[in-house]
Amino acid sequence: MPLRAVETFEEWRESARELLAAGISPEEVTWAGPSQTLFTPESAHAGQSAGTQNFSVPPEFIERARTVACHLDVSRWELLYRMLWRLTHGERHLLKDSADDDVSRFQRMHKAVTRDVHKMKAFVRFRKVEVGSEERFIAWHRPDHRIVRLAAPFFARRFPAMEWTILTPAESVSWDQQELRYGPGVPASEAPEGDVLEDLWKTYYVSTFNPARIKMKTMKKEMPVRHWPTLPETALIPEMLEQAGQRVTAMINTREGFETTATSYFPERMTWKNVAEAAQHCKACHLHEHATQTVFGAGAKKPEIVIIGEQPGDREDLEGEPFVGPAGQLLDEALAGAKIDRASVYITNVVKHFKFTHKGKRRLHQKPNAREISACRPWLEAELEILKPSSIVLLGATAAQALLGRDFRITRQRGEMMKSEWCDRTIATWHPAAILRMPDQDRRRQMKDDLTLDLAAVR
Repeated sequence: MPLRAVETFEEWRESARELLAAGISPEEVTWAGPSQTLFTPESAHAGQSAGTQNFSVPPEFIERARTVACHLDVSRWELLYRMLWRLTHGERHLLKDSADDDVSRFQRMHKAVTRDVHKMKAFVRFRKVEVGSEERFIAWHRPDHRIVRLAAPFFARRFPAMEWTILTPAESVSWDQQELRYGPGVPASEAPEGDVLEDLWKTYYVSTFNPARIKMKTMKKEMPVRHWPTLPETALIPEMLEQAGQRVTAMINTREGFETTATSYFPERMTWKNVAEAAQHCKACHLHEHATQTVFGAGAKKPEIVIIGEQPGDREDLEGEPFVGPAGQLLDEALAGAKIDRASVYITNVVKHFKFTHKGKRRLHQKPNAREISACRPWLEAELEILKPSSIVLLGATAAQALLGRDFRITRQRGEMMKSEWCDRTIATWHPAAILRMPDQDRRRQMKDDLTLDLAAVR
């Protein structure tokens, strides 16, 4: 029986090709990591060598298998080869069968690794280390899986002008402003303990802490306690919680917050119908003064997918429905291209009133500011809380930054599947209106293709 010891996706892929070409079934192969073998693994099995025969499998399998390969469960190699075998032996559409045991395990592993990558992006904190006249930034992190190679490109894009190193127990990576270099794992005892930047970070963290929105259960779920030792801001949490009551009282007394957001107009019973009717009377910001009406969300009431844009446009303001103008028509085309029935999704906006300026008889769109977005945000949060979608698609930078944070960049992070406070599958993509405004025809077609692919990713 062939014994294959592999450590990376590339090694597994090479071995799998050889075994598949030689007709070796999954039951005839034993897979192991390098440290689990007592003897040198077998060389390629007799038969056709890699590259002499091509095997066609859905691109989605290769893309997801690369992620699943980072899971620490040693049985992942066996699972991947069994699925590869089935996909190439008469079960081409295997991935669509969610009830299948292999597919179910494959999806769970993919989800676990994706979540771990998200947490690494969120919880890595660099410390500045000075070596002579040079400075370097080093972070230590403890992921659940071997995800350094999946997450490292994100940090290279985000901190291209820094020289940094991320250490984990199993592997490490360094960036010299030109190239990523991977190395062995390093224990936490070898990581730096702190630097002057931590005081600045703590000050910023305190300034963004909203005592009126404390959700300890959610916070611990999103920021697992085991990561707290490497997060300098967590030392401040007990004191901030202790002072939260006093700060909320001060906010109310100074009319900061509650009386200037949509929460003042919430109904007693939070059903979709009640919330939608209450939003028609919202005066939380000045936008209601000139808009024709509130344009609340519309669509399926038990949707798998919720699509969120920026604000209603001219046609939407007049008709009272989201995405019925030119941008809505383009969105319909993209939905059709992604094989998604518009009637099966729910479509809404971050801001519910049309903001515009006059140019002659025309009403031209104006981007809502932070105050207007903040005032309207409770309506969107209420919609998501009631609908509980499995997937969220954010159209454009305003929607993405409203839900994912102000440092989100649509040009860099478009199409990246992330976990948000409201669901595990949140993706941001181009706003149809931005596509329509693109003067370059080739670029416009590319952006529309991107939008269609991103919608298909959450189908």
